[in-house]
Amino acid sequence: MPESTRTDLSRARGQLLAELSREVMDERVLDALRRVPRERFVPDDLRSMAYDNLPLPIGYGQTISQPSMVAIMTQALQLGASDTVLEIGTGSGYQAALLSLLAQRVVTTERVPPLADEAKARLAEPRYSNVEVHVSEDSIGWVEGAPYDAIAVTAGAPEVPMELIEQLADGGRLVIPVGSRALQELVRITKTPEGAIRNNLGGCRFVPLLGESAWPDQPSKGGEPA
Repeated sequence: MPESTRTDLSRARGQLLAELSREVMDERVLDALRRVPRERFVPDDLRSMAYDNLPLPIGYGQTISQPSMVAIMTQALQLGASDTVLEIGTGSGYQAALLSLLAQRVVTTERVPPLADEAKARLAEPRYSNVEVHVSEDSIGWVEGAPYDAIAVTAGAPEVPMELIEQLADGGRLVIPVGSRALQELVRITKTPEGAIRNNLGGCRFVPLLGESAWPDQPSKGGEPA
C-alpha cells in the first residue's frame, strides 16, 4: 500500500474515532476500534472509504455495517474479558475481529459460504485466534456453543427469536435489530431469572435476518406481517 494511502487512512481513522467518542463511552470498545484496521475488511475498491461512517457493500447482497452502529452494538453487549459471545451474521468478519479483542471466545455464523470463507481468511491472524467461523443454515444461532454471555445479531428480525434467548446464559445480553425489512429498532434483551428485560436503543436499518423465526428468503406477495 502506498505511503500516501496509509497516511490518508490513518487520518480518516483518527477523524472517525473522534466522532465515535462523542457517543461511545466504553474505552475498551474505542480501543478495539482503534486496533482493528477496517480497510482490511472492505473490498479493495472501497478501501478509501473504509473510515467513512457509512455501511459499505461486501457482495452477495450484504454490507459491512456503519462504524457508529457497530460501535453502539458492541458497547451495548457490555462484554467482559472472560465472556463467550455469539455473532449472527459474520459478513466481512469486521465485528468478529472487534469482539475478539473484548471477549475470551467468539463464535460467529454466516449463511453465505463464500463470505464465511473470506472472513476466515481475514481472521487467520494470531490476535483473532479466539474466533470460530461457522456456516449456518436455517436455524438461528449456534446451539453447540451455548450458553453465551452475549449475542449480537447483525441483521433485522421481525421479532426477538426465542431460541436466541434460550441460548443465553443467566444475565446474558442479546442485541438485535427488530422491526420490518426496511426499518428496525435496536433492542437489548437481558436474561434474568425473573424473565427477559427489554431496552430499546434507537432506530436502525439492517439487511433482513433469514431463516427459522426470522424472514423467509423472499417476501410473500401479501407483504410483511402486521
